[in-house]
Amino acid sequence: MTVATTYSDIGQRTTVWAEGKMLEHAEPILVLDKFGDTKPLPKNKSDTIVFRRPVPYTVTTAQLVEGVTPAPKSISYVDVSVQMGQYGDLFEISDRVGDFAEDPVLANATMLLGEQAAETKEVILWGVLRAGTNVFYSGTASPTARTGVNDTLTLNLQRAVVRSLNAQRAKKITSMVGASPKFGTEPVAASYVAFGHTDLEQDIRDMDGFTPTEKYGNVSPISPYELGKVETVRYILSPVLAPFLDSGSTTLNGMVTSGTKVDVYPIVYIAKNAYGTVPLKGAGSLNPVVINPGTISKSDPLGQRGYVGWKFYYAALILNEAWMSRVEVGVTDLA
Repeated sequence: MTVATTYSDIGQRTTVWAEGKMLEHAEPILVLDKFGDTKPLPKNKSDTIVFRRPVPYTVTTAQLVEGVTPAPKSISYVDVSVQMGQYGDLFEISDRVGDFAEDPVLANATMLLGEQAAETKEVILWGVLRAGTNVFYSGTASPTARTGVNDTLTLNLQRAVVRSLNAQRAKKITSMVGASPKFGTEPVAASYVAFGHTDLEQDIRDMDGFTPTEKYGNVSPISPYELGKVETVRYILSPVLAPFLDSGSTTLNGMVTSGTKVDVYPIVYIAKNAYGTVPLKGAGSLNPVVINPGTISKSDPLGQRGYVGWKFYYAALILNEAWMSRVEVGVTDLA
């Protein structure tokens, strides 16, 4: 495993360990990142990533004329681009911590920073996905905007989303990014995948036809956060996927609120090739920074401070609005 240049005073072996431990703790948290089209950023090329997709041909119903060659078609592409951003954070360790603390501070900081890096990436990607334009609303008055939402997810609403995806010739998810630090995919049972906050769990369980993961039989869950499936949709819930607080209807209808309006929970349904990412995976994609206390420098002449940190470049974008949908719902107030 090769590692990109890191800003640290430790050897490559320890740097590889730090990167590996950060990725190890990041992996279980990543749910959205595993189902997008992945495209790593080539080094020393550009700060802009371009995804290309071919434009489908229209159906030809005209009969061939005997002896006449039909006009040949060419293939055309749509380019979708996004500029890369850089993210990171830093944790400081004093020399007294290293000299007197009984806790494994470096190991704990590495674990926490790996989890933080993963959550950072998920929050950024969630912000992109929940801003899609293909939207359905759940409410007692058949709302056409977020301000009317005051009801839970229903089977009919899910079926409306699936019908919309099917009509756009969306393809079900059949693979996801693998769990190893290397780029690669692994197969999964064909289905649409839906993402939302963990507060949605009880209402999804109450849907007609819900099957929990423990009753899948020979079909394996696709994420530690997978709750179960309803018909052709598998639900993955994470506490990182935040709702729109206090932004729904003023008629609460038994829904959760953090103020005077219903808290609105987006559920994003995706098909294959719906969005693209540059993943937190692979050698050098997550750069650890480790400077041990005791390192003498002009800014720290007594070597009293050390640091553990991370940084990475990242971008996410919707590739095809028609192959993903957002449903905005309330959740039942269990209190």
